Amino acid sequence: MTIRSDEAAAMLADVDSVVARVKQSRIYRNAALIILLWGVVDLVRDALIAVGPRWFGPRWFLVDLIGVAGTIAILRFGASAAGRFPLRVLAAFALFYAFGWIWSDLLGQFGPREEMAFWPTLFLFGYALIGLAFGVAFSAIGLGLTALILAGYLWSGEAFILWQAFVTGFGFMLCGLWMRRA
Repeated sequence: MTIRSDEAAAMLADVDSVVARVKQSRIYRNAALIILLWGVVDLVRDALIAVGPRWFGPRWFLVDLIGVAGTIAILRFGASAAGRFPLRVLAAFALFYAFGWIWSDLLGQFGPREEMAFWPTLFLFGYALIGLAFGVAFSAIGLGLTALILAGYLWSGEAFILWQAFVTGFGFMLCGLWMRRA
């Protein structure tokens, strides 16, 4: 039995399609775990800020370190399945953080409310950009949650801290669950 060249090309295209779907599924699965983790971290951090804003102000970074450590662990676990650790992803996080620090603390001298709006929207902007290469779910999460954060910043008044805890905490968790199904 011989296979014509057009049949072979069609079979190879099918294989390429399956490989692309598996790759995207793995990316979505790891990203969903990271988003779920950051939903919990954001919810805890923002709830602690609401309870003790004076005490917690300079200590928010400690809670975020838990999220960074968890993100690295998830990437490391995902790398064992893929065969290599994604150093470029860590470099991208580091660059985003350095950019954010320069603008929020060094040049911008943001107040607490501005800091609470700036940091999640900075990383959500990254999600929106990632969506251009890895799937529309990332862009939908980035743009949708950014719109909710901006609405809260503009219109929630004194309830902004609780709004942030709800939007970034539960919003990330719901988006992570949604991505696990995508």
